[in-house]
Amino acid sequence: MLKAKILFVGPCESGKTVLANFLTESSDITEYNPTQGVRILEFENPHVTSNNKGTGCEFELWDCGGDSKFESCWPALMKDAHGVVIVFNADIPSHLKEIEMWYSCFVQQQFLQDSHCMLVAHHKPGSGGDKSNLALCKHPGLSSLFGLQCLKPVCVCVCVCV
Repeated sequence: MLKAKILFVGPCESGKTVLANFLTESSDITEYNPTQGVRILEFENPHVTSNNKGTGCEFELWDCGGDSKFESCWPALMKDAHGVVIVFNADIPSHLKEIEMWYSCFVQQQFLQDSHCMLVAHHKPGSGGDKSNLALCKHPGLSSLFGLQCLKPVCVCVCVCV
């Protein structure tokens, strides 16, 4: 069976835990509690196949706390990671400014390929961001970070958790 370690990183209050819980079908969160360090969620997907490594995949989603006080732990978290999901809340201006730092630390400095990175603009329900605002492609910080190709080859996802 294949194994994959995926890191969920990004600023505090961006929705990393909500997305991780959704993907792993874990419990819903009713109030905000910042993740302390890291929280590891495991699940299997039997529908992932590979010619030479069997059928199915065991995933480890590492829900990493966004507080800079955990920065000294980041090298240990990054060890053997196969991919990174950078989650941010586009409604919070400081999050847009922080994306470059998260990308640099968790993708560039680890020599991960851009194809192993996903940028997720997460909006809280009722925030006004659920109107499928794709203007992020024109944001000067994002376009200079990922090139002028509307964030390609990095996969970009805009989602609203209800």
